[in-house]
Amino acid sequence: MTKNLDFRRKWDKDEYEKLAEKRLTEEREKKDGKPAQPVKRELLRHRDYKVDLESKLGKTIVITKTTPQSEMGGYYCNVCDCVVKDSINFLDHINGKKHQRNLGMSMRVERSTLDQVKKRFEVNKKKMEEKQKDYDFEERMKELREEEEKAKAYKKEKQREKKRRAEEDLTFEEDDEMAAVMGFSGFGSTKKSH
Repeated sequence: MTKNLDFRRKWDKDEYEKLAEKRLTEEREKKDGKPAQPVKRELLRHRDYKVDLESKLGKTIVITKTTPQSEMGGYYCNVCDCVVKDSINFLDHINGKKHQRNLGMSMRVERSTLDQVKKRFEVNKKKMEEKQKDYDFEERMKELREEEEKAKAYKKEKQREKKRRAEEDLTFEEDDEMAAVMGFSGFGSTKKSH
């Protein structure tokens, strides 16, 4: 009179193996014997637009149940149809794998050839030379003179301010001495205000 204490469900492994085999053969037949082509995605490239993070800064928006998701609080990504709450997470999202995949790009970067690198160096070198040409000695001397004049004017203003303070202190001291000679504690009013 022993009861079966094994409550686990028993699976027929042979039956499920046959079902899996059948499903695989059906999938192969649907593809007509051709292997599945992997999705070809573009290589990662620079953004050709500026990311707008400041347009909604400091603005107040009333959000109701009927407000569309694109106008909700935060940053809306129209490619992935999602709202991100802050700018850092929004930048992480648009640089992330999911967003790039939705744009049709892989996370791989095109390998640069030696010629491309040399051209890039030449372009950067020309930019540096242009900056050096723009640097004019006379213009720099003029800027230095202006800075010196500003510094002198600032020092003069400080000295004038110091003199004014010293003169004010002297007048107060003279008033105090005069009051002491005359026996007053000060020239102020002795009336009490109620």
